[in-house]
This record gives sequence, C-alpha cells and structure tokens, in this order.
Amino acid sequence: MTQDNPTRPLDGIRVLELGNYIAAPTAGRLLADFGAEVIKVERPRTGDELRNWRLYSGSTSMLYRTINRNKKSIVLDLRSDEGRRLVLDLAANCDVLLENFRPGTLEKWGIGPEQLNAVNPDLVITRISAFGQTGPLAERPGFAAVAEALGGFRELVGDPDRPPVRVGVSIGDSIAGLYAAFGSVMALYQKQSRAGERLALSQRTIDVALNESIMSMMESLIPDYLAYGVKRERVGGRMEGIAPSNAYPCNDGTSIIISGNGDAIFQRYMETIERPDLAADADLQTNAGRWARRDELDAAIGAWTSRHTRDEALRILDDAHVPSGPIYTAADIVEDEQYNARNMIQTFDVDTGAESPQPVGFPGIVPVIGDKSLPIDHVGPDLGEHTRDVLATVLGLSGAEIDRIVTETES
Repeated sequence: MTQDNPTRPLDGIRVLELGNYIAAPTAGRLLADFGAEVIKVERPRTGDELRNWRLYSGSTSMLYRTINRNKKSIVLDLRSDEGRRLVLDLAANCDVLLENFRPGTLEKWGIGPEQLNAVNPDLVITRISAFGQTGPLAERPGFAAVAEALGGFRELVGDPDRPPVRVGVSIGDSIAGLYAAFGSVMALYQKQSRAGERLALSQRTIDVALNESIMSMMESLIPDYLAYGVKRERVGGRMEGIAPSNAYPCNDGTSIIISGNGDAIFQRYMETIERPDLAADADLQTNAGRWARRDELDAAIGAWTSRHTRDEALRILDDAHVPSGPIYTAADIVEDEQYNARNMIQTFDVDTGAESPQPVGFPGIVPVIGDKSLPIDHVGPDLGEHTRDVLATVLGLSGAEIDRIVTETES
C-alpha cells in the first residue's frame, strides 16, 4: 500500500446514492472516502440543488465539490418509468442504497424497500428524513434547521438575553450523515459476520432522523432534566457548568480560546495570569465553585489577555501547559502547519469561473489511517460525468441503448 494508491477499508463496496442537499450526500462522501464506489443519481438538467448553493462564480459550488468528492455522477429521471427501472437495475448490483427523500416518496415512485428487496435481497437501505420513517411526524417535511430546534440544540446556542441562533454550518445534516454512514457500515458488517444467513429486510433498513441525530448529541440534556429538573439555558461562549472556559479578547483585535476548567490546570492557569489569589481561593478549588463565580473569573482572565497580543498570550499559556488556541479563519487553517503535515488540505484544479481551472484546497479525509489523511481521488464531479461509464460497466448496456437514454434524459 502506498499513500498515492492505498487500499481502503471499503474497496469493493458499491453504493447507490439517491440523495440531495447535505445529509445523504455526506454519508455517501464518507463511504466514498474510504473506498466505496458511490454512484450518485442526479435529476436531469439541474442535478443536486447543492450545485447552486453558495455558488459565487463558475457553474458548480465548492460546497457540492466538497460533499460529493470521490463519487460518480449519473443523470436519471426518477419521475419516468425508465429512470425508475434503471434505478432498480442499479440497486440489483449495489451493496448499499442511500436516500433522503420525504418518507413515502420512493414508495410512490415504485422503488421503495419492497421493490428494492425484490431485486436485491441483500441490499442495505439507508434512509434519512426529518423525523424518521415512523411516528406521527414521519410524513412532515423538514430541513436541518427545524430538526436542530426540535432536537434541543438551538435552544442552547447564543446569548441568554437574545433569541437562539444557528451555528454557521448545517450541523444537523452532517451529524445525520455520520449516523447514516455508520449505520450502513454496521449493516454491512452484520451481513459479513453472518455469512450464509440472509438478513431480513428490517435488519437491513437503516432509519436515520435528523431530529434524533441532534438529540442524541445533546449529552445529558434529557437525564439532567428528568433527574434534577434542570433546564439548560444559553450561556454564550461558555459551556453550562464548566468554568473557566471561554473566548477572551487580545490587544491586537483578536480573541483566543482558553479552557482552564480542570482542577489542576486551574491552579497554574491563575498563576500564569498573575492572579495567585484566585488560585488559592478555597471556593474555587472545584468546578462547581468556579461556575458560581464565572463572571469574576472571566473578567480577570479578560483583563490579562487584553494586555497581550494573540501570539504572546498563547505562547505564555502554552509554556504553562494551559489548554488554549487561536480562533481560526479559513485563511488560518490553510496556512496551519499541523493541518498541512497531516495532508488535511488537498489541492485540485477546479472551475471557479476564471478563464481556466484554478488550484483550490479542499478538506482532507477524516479519520486518518496511518500517519496522514488518505488522498482524495477527485472532487465532486460534473453533472452526469459518469452516466455512460456506469450504464456500460455496471449494467452492461450497449452504446446504442446508452445513447438513447442520455438523449431522452437531456431532452
């Protein structure tokens, strides 16, 4: 195995992705990153709507190029009889199918789990929706923003004296995509571990709900409420019950993050910011005591950081082994030695709207296997770039048949 041509854990697995936007495509990206052949089915002419999200110039957004890397793009019209027939034909030759349509959509089109199971009784069917495939809200549409609110996440983001806010990425979709990829791999492993024993359709159907994906990441939100009646509230840049841990301003207009909430760390932290009185204060020896006086601690820390530049403060804190770090922008990440040492920024020439393709860095593959990120094979493909290849190699269609399908799809 070499870094340029590594063997990947999912080599030999074929995935059919009927996904749009972020959730199912994120699952597909993760599977593709680790070797699966992911065939992404897109609608005629426009393709996945993500192609136009945050499109600043050119024909395809960097968001699409990122989330759909290492995949093959084919164009089929799922609203046509032939498009649906081809989906079933492809599913018969795949190990996993990913989809994130509104529940009931595949069934309405005649390509639901029963039809998929009929053509491939070993197929893992991974479904992502707002609220899951069952329950009173199953048929209700919803994007990640709604799911993040219903999952308890939105209520905790922001300052206590302002309405809840959203984080700057579609975290609900991405977490659901992670669960979908994990669920798919679990089902594949179960199939392998029970060689010779066919799994029931119910065991091969992975049902991922956006709101449940978020709710599952809320740590002890629910048991704290049920056990103690605790209602968590927004606390800005802090974390409920943990102090001192926050962002603090420096005198060069930047801010840094310092997490000095461990009992032993707190002692040397306060010594470092020249407040031995706080280090010795009996009431501040436990986290509960520090949380009760969080405003006082944050004021003392902020007074110290405000006397230093970002780099000065971080150097002093690092020398004292106090966990801290800068608040990075995209420009900082691109230049960072640690990211680059682990191949976490990988460059490709892509269409940016300029006269010729330009070099653009893309985030590497996580988790690392070995000592650095596996190489990305290619960024998200052009619309329908692999239609002819897939129809020929996977389905064995003739050139004439493929010409007809492509012509009818494009018309």
